[in-house]
Amino acid sequence: MATLVLKMYHCFIFIWYFSITYSLFTINVTEQPVGVFLYGGQWKYLTVLNLVLQTLFYAVCFLTDLLMPLSGFKLLKIIISCRDLIFSVLAFPAATFVFLSFWALYTYDRELVYPEGIDKVIPQWINHAMHTAVFPLAVVEMVASPHRYPPKKSGLTLLGLCSLSYLSWIIWIYFADGNWVYPFLGLLSPFGFIMFLLLSNMLAVSVYIVGETLNHLIWGPGTCMKKKN
Repeated sequence: MATLVLKMYHCFIFIWYFSITYSLFTINVTEQPVGVFLYGGQWKYLTVLNLVLQTLFYAVCFLTDLLMPLSGFKLLKIIISCRDLIFSVLAFPAATFVFLSFWALYTYDRELVYPEGIDKVIPQWINHAMHTAVFPLAVVEMVASPHRYPPKKSGLTLLGLCSLSYLSWIIWIYFADGNWVYPFLGLLSPFGFIMFLLLSNMLAVSVYIVGETLNHLIWGPGTCMKKKN
């Protein structure tokens, strides 16, 4: 019964994320909102990349649920390993980071991260689906299913590479188009920009460690992949 409920849950959340992502990419805009530019499309926003990531993750979760009865299926272990790696290194950290960073900046001054003109294009419920619901859903997933974390060094290295890739993408857009993806970056001095990057990386690392710790508290230390000698 529990397996059936989990299967239905993963299917529902996959459909939820797919619907939100589809809605974002099919919005018809007659007038470009102030503070938004075209270069890079929606792929320049971490929020959108996170939605695509969560959609992919829950698709893998649902596929895993469907294949779970086939314990002898050779690819099942690989699929489960991919699911766990996506969740531990990307899905949980990204969802938590988006939630914390967005609402912290939004509370301070929304124009720095989510200009008011966007409200004319994106309904408030989609805003909350993108920036609020992602965190509790990630927590529910952690409680609902055990996920094996890679060795801390490997996990943090992969997380760092992903963070570096997104940072490179943002900087590329700035030099190519002359606009910062997030307006507040243009207000920072070189020193302030470096400090922001350091603080962001510290937050990402902290989120990863907290996620790993919570996973071990809920499911036991056996959910960490041991290094092979």
